[in-house]
Amino acid sequence: MAGISVFRGVASGRLPLIPHYQLPVYTSGSTRKLKYGANKFALFARYSQSQDIFTARLQDSINNLPKLVEDIVQTSINTGPRGALRLVQGIQAVIGVGSEWLADASKTANSSGGLATELQLGLLSPLYLRKLFERMGATYIKLGQFIASAPTLFPPEYVQEFQYCFDRAPSVPFQEIQAILREELGKPIDTVFEYLDPTPLASASIAQVHGARIRGTQEDVVIKVLKPGIEDVLVADLNFVYVVARLLEFLSPDLSRASLVAIVKDIRESMLEEVDFKKEATNVESFRRYLDAMGLTRQATAPKVYPQYSTRRVLTMERLYGVPLTDLNSINSLVSNPETSLITALNVWFGSLLACESFHADVHAGNLWLLRDGRIGFLDFGIVGRISPKTWAAMEVFLASLATEEYESMASSLIDMGATSTNDLDSDIIVAAAREPSTNATAVSANLVVDERQMNALFLDLVRVSESYGLRFPREFALLMKQLLYFDRYTRLLAPNLNMLRDRRINIVSNQRSRNIYQ
Repeated sequence: MAGISVFRGVASGRLPLIPHYQLPVYTSGSTRKLKYGANKFALFARYSQSQDIFTARLQDSINNLPKLVEDIVQTSINTGPRGALRLVQGIQAVIGVGSEWLADASKTANSSGGLATELQLGLLSPLYLRKLFERMGATYIKLGQFIASAPTLFPPEYVQEFQYCFDRAPSVPFQEIQAILREELGKPIDTVFEYLDPTPLASASIAQVHGARIRGTQEDVVIKVLKPGIEDVLVADLNFVYVVARLLEFLSPDLSRASLVAIVKDIRESMLEEVDFKKEATNVESFRRYLDAMGLTRQATAPKVYPQYSTRRVLTMERLYGVPLTDLNSINSLVSNPETSLITALNVWFGSLLACESFHADVHAGNLWLLRDGRIGFLDFGIVGRISPKTWAAMEVFLASLATEEYESMASSLIDMGATSTNDLDSDIIVAAAREPSTNATAVSANLVVDERQMNALFLDLVRVSESYGLRFPREFALLMKQLLYFDRYTRLLAPNLNMLRDRRINIVSNQRSRNIYQ
């Protein structure tokens, strides 16, 4: 074993290489002479092998250099002049946050005689990196939200700090919203809407929502408007992040194992899709078709889209009136049995996993309502997920095993999902991963921001326990689990005696696959 350890250490560059002429070879005693001479030969061979590995890596880097240069040049061309503007803004942001760090570091050094660990990391510490992201604007706030929502990919201290990126974003002046509407609609606003509320209903990092009423039909609608200049900012920022990721992988090939560039590509595609409201409209209509095909329109709904008043930058939808599933008092005034409403929401959502082109992948309390007519309302389809039949088949087994505490089946399902690189997983691991987070469960908060932070904290607990046993959740599984944790919170509030995984009224494991309306 010692020989193997030395070999691995030298081959990976973790141990200093010793030139062969410095190796001790004793001449007294033929046995020792033979022993140390053999060691000398073995270490020299291993040194040669490590040199071969270094040469191979160097050759790979040389081969990959033209592709790297081509990517950087093409990305720079796509970015155009807006990249220079964002560079100036980025420098200003770094100077601003750097000044804060210097002031804080000076105070700490004067008071305690040394810098705190967080201050020693400078702008790369969770606190100051989050502040830098906020100063950089919409793209980096969205990246911060991605970090906060991805405990499988980022260190826990960063996941916790970036929860603050979910706070309400500042609103854009109403005059700018009006200008965008006039441009996108191609006609005066008052010829389409007889009323447009100047006070936004909501303001997020990339869009702003206003209430309105359609002229003639008197229908109440909500208008989601992309904030001005956001597309240019997103393209410039995401291209920059992509180039940085490519350079990091080129300089440190080990990072390619973590799929850094692939992750950045996924983020870029997802965020650019989110600013194309035509795609969100398609997601909404797909969900509405699923409800209609399954005969669920009396139990649930999603807003009707008005395509004649919608573009890539403007999305006009039916206005739904209701309350979030965390508002227990209001829910009790609307329905006599909140548990029934929750079961409806669960069955509709579970059914959409395979019977719909995509499923709602952000069912926090702001996006899942109980409407005044008693139906469940699914809002905001900017974030959706797609799951393969193979992953869902493993997920069904996992959930069924979780309910019955059959940990061997749980272990097998995680292997099928690719949660471990081996085909052998101890069922004790699953016991810990399944039970540990429940000890830290807390009540659901009616505050949407706190609810998001608590959900991520709970999911982070699950990931910590799992990763301590060598598990790595696939992205599809992690996305599904987060939605299940949301539903678990609603269950604790609306139906505390309900067992979401065992209740026969909830169709988690069913014949959904044979009912796929798109096959």
